[in-house]
Amino acid sequence: MDLNQIHNVYFIGIGGIGMSALARYFKSIGKNVAGYDRTSTQLTDELKRNGIRVHFNDSIALIDLPFLNKSNTLVVVTPAVPKEHFQWNYFLKNGFVVKKRAEVLGIITKGTYCFAVAGTHGKTTTSSILGHVLYESKVDVTAFLGGIVEGYNSNVIGEGKTVTVAEADEFDRSFLHLHPNMACITSMDADHLDIYGDSTAIEASFTEFANKIEDKTKLFVTKDLPLKGVTVGVENGSDYNAVNIRVQNGWYVFDAETPSGKITDIRFALPGRHNLTNALMALAMAKTYGVADGDIKAALESFKGVKRRFSYQVKKPDMVYIDDYAHHPTEIDAVHQAVSELYPNKKVLAIFQPHLFSRTRDFIDGFAKSLSAFKNIVLLDIYPARELPIEGVTSKWLLDKIENPNKKLISKKDVIPFLKITDADVVITIGAGDIGEIVPEIKKVLDEKN
Repeated sequence: MDLNQIHNVYFIGIGGIGMSALARYFKSIGKNVAGYDRTSTQLTDELKRNGIRVHFNDSIALIDLPFLNKSNTLVVVTPAVPKEHFQWNYFLKNGFVVKKRAEVLGIITKGTYCFAVAGTHGKTTTSSILGHVLYESKVDVTAFLGGIVEGYNSNVIGEGKTVTVAEADEFDRSFLHLHPNMACITSMDADHLDIYGDSTAIEASFTEFANKIEDKTKLFVTKDLPLKGVTVGVENGSDYNAVNIRVQNGWYVFDAETPSGKITDIRFALPGRHNLTNALMALAMAKTYGVADGDIKAALESFKGVKRRFSYQVKKPDMVYIDDYAHHPTEIDAVHQAVSELYPNKKVLAIFQPHLFSRTRDFIDGFAKSLSAFKNIVLLDIYPARELPIEGVTSKWLLDKIENPNKKLISKKDVIPFLKITDADVVITIGAGDIGEIVPEIKKVLDEKN
């Protein structure tokens, strides 16, 4: 389809992180943009401030007249929308062009030099770092991201026409719609088993994605993955290898061994060894594209992070509050590694909101093991997102499996009263659900405690 012939773009599920990035993009290039979402959030509030009309009732009557002209309207839908959705069915029955988010992203990126960043963990941070490096290095880039990047306050970086960075989402096999010229795969642990069924199917999908890059010098993978490509890692002899790692005044300082030589004394602010891998992955892609070592080094030092990815909300000598999007055992392990490295002698309280009944069921033992590593853990009820409850799958079930005795189950409404009386030195909120909506309130309470 020719996007130049489209004047109106209507989003069903406009408040999603990936959908809202496309909405911002289409608004920035002069399209008439509006949409529906189930609930009001900080993201939908921001879209409305940008002049995009958003409503929260699934009613055909709320679709503005210009969007009912099917000759110049594109409808974009998220896979999370239920099949019985009235607006979606209206557009389908009346012959509108209806595309999934990933299909639209594929159309946008097809005519560009496309960097695609895939992986069950790390893709948002890696794609954000890469987008920042390219933008700071004056590359004509637009980066479509799965998080709000600190310093930009947006999930889109740049307004370039010739180069794109796309976060390649494995959910619903969406990344297979992309047309990458260069790609990386950060990880491919079992996840989204409600879609894939088992880890073998996930690996097959990632292999299919990897095969889109015929020139394997332009495919970057972590060393442990069973894929052919240029390897990236931390102190493990990879083709791109982080070595001589030090922590200085809260910064990582390291050297990067590359196939064409060493880049020394790179400074990078994001904590956790997993983020060193993410930074090195972005470095490898940018360097291969032709960005100068000095420009990459400067951009890595100026990268401020991604909201809800080990995001500091309060950082005082006697009180630290960190918020993180982790929703898989591997991600929780990475959070624990980082907080343990930074605050080894502090009392740490972790508050976790499980995301999806199916994910909780599929990884129950992994969640229990990962959460048991925290000395003090609070669980909230499972955030259902697109799912209906599954009998027997509850936060109480998970709580009973956690071996640490300092554990507690509370409701979301009781989080603030609980935090007012906690004696923890470090508080970290974890989860991909609506726990993120109360972060500002938590920040205010903890900031005022000391």
